[in-house]
Amino acid sequence: MKLQLPSALTSQQFLEQYWQKKPLLMRGALPNFKTPITAEILAGLACEDEVESRLVSGCRELNNWQAKLGPFDEETFTELPDKHWTLLVQDVDKHLPEVHQILEAFRFIPEWRLDDIMVSYAADQGSVGPHIDDYDVFLIQGEGKRRWQIHSQEVSEDDYIDGLDLRILPEFNAEETWVLEPGDVLYLPPNIAHWGVAEGECLSLSVGFRAPALRDLTTAWCDEIIEQNVPKQRYRDPELQQQANFAEITSETTSQISQLMQQFLHQDKHSLQRWFGRYITEQKESLSTEPFEDALETEAFYKKFLAQKKLTRDSYSRMAYAHGEKVDLLFANGEAFELPAEGSIFLQKITQQRELQFDDLKIWLDKTCYQELLTTLHNRGCFFFTTEE
Repeated sequence: MKLQLPSALTSQQFLEQYWQKKPLLMRGALPNFKTPITAEILAGLACEDEVESRLVSGCRELNNWQAKLGPFDEETFTELPDKHWTLLVQDVDKHLPEVHQILEAFRFIPEWRLDDIMVSYAADQGSVGPHIDDYDVFLIQGEGKRRWQIHSQEVSEDDYIDGLDLRILPEFNAEETWVLEPGDVLYLPPNIAHWGVAEGECLSLSVGFRAPALRDLTTAWCDEIIEQNVPKQRYRDPELQQQANFAEITSETTSQISQLMQQFLHQDKHSLQRWFGRYITEQKESLSTEPFEDALETEAFYKKFLAQKKLTRDSYSRMAYAHGEKVDLLFANGEAFELPAEGSIFLQKITQQRELQFDDLKIWLDKTCYQELLTTLHNRGCFFFTTEE
């Protein structure tokens, strides 16, 4: 599957001209697109405990918005009215491989930026109200029609109606309006106010990208520094000099504190790279992989891989890699693993392919370090064999 950008627009030009800058409507961007999920399957997912889902009802005219969190039961859906409600299910790409295939159309954006594919089914006039998102999103129309309106006026993230579980904007003045049909894609950068309303029953898919809050990044980074680099000892000043005013904090003291803090806060590029790779591949608590109870030894893993020929990546697993100064680094579900510097092609293959073929990796599997890494990833639940017995 490939995203068909408007004529004469390359993926690089899209990034330069539109990414995080301005919206772009792409008619027929996914030609002959057929939604790989039905409303019934979506409702079934919303009934499962480990799946994050919401049911939003109401309309702007009556300002009677309500939101309920899943999981739901079958009776919930039989009691719904004919209009003005929407079911939203997060991380559908993690639960259904056929939905995950849609991500192939967006490989021109780094995978570590990807969050999930949310799927929504709406009854006629169903909507979640006018709102903003603080991340990039590609809105794919799967079935039916949805009317989208946007405005580009500056909106604060705190500007929403009080007393609701939804971040609905109190004011919305549409600047542009489009009706999307199956295969159409609308790209919206962060903080562009938008409002989608179903025209008849419809099903839409939202490809959302991670945008870590700067405060969260800074907090996590400082926690890492404290854990790894700051000793547990207390402040010391063995060269203390008598001063004229005992209540004064002198400039010499401030300089000493500054030097001390800079010593701890300064981190090299390699340390930052290692931390960020672990941070950005951490899994959601509800979508964490489970290690296998019967861990395989390296030799047993190799024989099993040789026999079955294929190793499949767990859909919950998050992976990325980076070139370090002296080693290459693999990041998997919040952990970092080192490989010799010549291992970048190997890391590229195991992070970008959902199915690993033994014959494709054989040249590396002759070396112990690659065998051990794949064995560890399997035992941690990142990859699995078709038959695990």
